[in-house]
Amino acid sequence: MKKVEKLKYIAMFLIVGFIVVSHAYAARIKDVSSIGGVRDNQLVGYGLVVGLAGTGDDIENGFTKETLANMLSRQGLGMKEAARKDLSSDNVASVMINAELPPFAKVGSRIDVMVSSIGDANSLRGGTLLMTPLKGADGRVYAVAQGSVSIGGFAAGGGDAKVSKNHPTVGRITNGAFVERELEYNFENRKSLSINLYRPDFTTATGVATAINGVMTGVEAKLVDSSTITVNINEFFKGSIVKLVSIIENINVAVDSPAVVVIDEKTGTIVMGENVRISTVAVAHGNLFIQIKEEKRVSQPSSFAPAPPAGSAPLNAGGGTVIAPGGQTVVTTESAINVKEEKNRLVVVPKGVTIQDVVRALNAIGVTPGDLITILQTIKSAGALQADLKVI
Repeated sequence: MKKVEKLKYIAMFLIVGFIVVSHAYAARIKDVSSIGGVRDNQLVGYGLVVGLAGTGDDIENGFTKETLANMLSRQGLGMKEAARKDLSSDNVASVMINAELPPFAKVGSRIDVMVSSIGDANSLRGGTLLMTPLKGADGRVYAVAQGSVSIGGFAAGGGDAKVSKNHPTVGRITNGAFVERELEYNFENRKSLSINLYRPDFTTATGVATAINGVMTGVEAKLVDSSTITVNINEFFKGSIVKLVSIIENINVAVDSPAVVVIDEKTGTIVMGENVRISTVAVAHGNLFIQIKEEKRVSQPSSFAPAPPAGSAPLNAGGGTVIAPGGQTVVTTESAINVKEEKNRLVVVPKGVTIQDVVRALNAIGVTPGDLITILQTIKSAGALQADLKVI
């Protein structure tokens, strides 16, 4: 029996080696999909950060003061109502803690936590998070966080000026929480697995199922939809589900993607997918420039010009004329309009069967990225662009 088991494991690793070598230029299944039910779980909690150098929540922040009083009461310090009112919270900040519990995390293992101020604290620099339970969506405690907060920045200022680096009201505690409860997985006794593609696609899903059935024995991969492939497991892999998943993850498949052109008009960025194709089309693109330029001209009389007649209009009499001793100054406005239209010739963009052909043809037009955005939109309207055009 032991010999059979040994041969089975040797066969598994030989399969993995064959897959990696024979599909060196394809994507691994683990990089384009996930195993159904195996995922991170979000945790959240509410706590206090203490030890701040006067950068905590304002003294008028009611819920911070109330939380601090409740915490002191749990520590055996009974507080009367008058003492609660006089409680200062400048060195304390109310925070929310969030973390992600990885799959198969064991009791006692550590996870990172993020600490974010929910009051009006100026900075969490130098603070220490007090013991805070972290709960899941079911309301049960799965981890407990505590430790020194690192913000990687600072904040300082006076009455009229302030300077800061990074974001001082959000920090991180590396390995700041202990896992106190494990998620229940009945992984080894499963009779089937679900492979869920990150990007649903019928062609890719078919390729995944074909690749699994083609290189492995003892399993049967079936298509459920464009996103899910179910792998049924027989007795050959009973008790070896982890090794089976390892083999499946390292199978390489060709990943298909739709033809998409993504345009960001704000930055002039254009990104094209590999499968973008273009039909033969003629393109003429010319810009029309209209420039209006105004100049003010002043006619200044000489020093010995005769004085203005009696009863003349006062200074700045309007009409661009200024009456001055010894003559009059005339201000006039001259407008010049210049119209220029580029005389670009009609360019035939040939049919492109590869992304290189499409790029080469569009570059032949010789336009800027901003103009190319307009050209692509027009070509799409003409039905010559075989791709989905997305403007973000």
